[in-house]
Amino acid sequence: MQRNDMVLGIDIGATETAFGFVDGHGKILTTAVMPTMADRPAEDFLSRLKIQIDALGKPLPEGFQLRGIGLGAPNAHPRRGTIENPVNLKWGAVVHLKSLLQAYYNLPIALTNDASTAAIGEKMFGSARSMKDFMVVTLGTGLGCGLVLNDRLHYGVSGFAGELGHTTVDPEGRQCHCGKRGCLEAYVSASGLIRTALEMLALRNDPSRLRALKIVEITAKRIFELASKGDAIALSAFDQTARILGMKLADAVAHISPEAIFLTGGLASAGDLLIDPTARYLDEFLFSVYRGTVKIAPSGLPAGTGAVLGASALIWNELKS
Repeated sequence: MQRNDMVLGIDIGATETAFGFVDGHGKILTTAVMPTMADRPAEDFLSRLKIQIDALGKPLPEGFQLRGIGLGAPNAHPRRGTIENPVNLKWGAVVHLKSLLQAYYNLPIALTNDASTAAIGEKMFGSARSMKDFMVVTLGTGLGCGLVLNDRLHYGVSGFAGELGHTTVDPEGRQCHCGKRGCLEAYVSASGLIRTALEMLALRNDPSRLRALKIVEITAKRIFELASKGDAIALSAFDQTARILGMKLADAVAHISPEAIFLTGGLASAGDLLIDPTARYLDEFLFSVYRGTVKIAPSGLPAGTGAVLGASALIWNELKS
């Protein structure tokens, strides 16, 4: 790696796509965001992205060399270079994203799902630099999970290992967008928190400022704001969310025995309202031999930059291996 080497990290979301140039030490040289426009074809997305990337790179000083591109996206298959059946991207069943991107850039390109980029980002630039076995759980609109086992990203035979969000909490429970019922994601995510709060409003008589809001006004952010002020329903919604998450993380610990579980994403920004009770419930549900062996902590990546850093770490990891 030369002093002026850099990579491009791209994180594709259903609403927005973030991208930026990052050096080998995890310093973001410049970054930007553009609308994904997920209802348009993938080819349209990439042509717009190329224009934005070129504009972003123009102010960089001369001498910087782009060495590769790392990309995080929903349902990305790391070995096939494809995005397969993405729920929130209307791009068809299979998009050969790596091949399409290589038509613009004759460079090494690596892609995987956004939770796995978060995990390798934590390993290279965050709080897991000295760890060989850990998990990163992304809590946003959905729930993702990236695994680092024996110092390497773990994909399993299918290439999709770590789909913790689609393990079952209740086989007769809430309908999940994946088609199953009772998935963890339907309970522990921003949308899951909202559903929990609405159920509590219907089943309980506690006074709550949530009752004065229209259904469309009840957002995860609003629930957080009211929970921070001591609202009973909002606090209970967070507590139930943490209980379910702690229970399922205890199952995950029994399978892989990680040193740490890092929580990241919009819902994780609730901080002590979610992380502390999740740690308490994890300990309650853990098989006794695992108690004291695993910690829960927020991501060590700077807020707002984790997605781009994770995508850049993915390609840096491949270039250095």
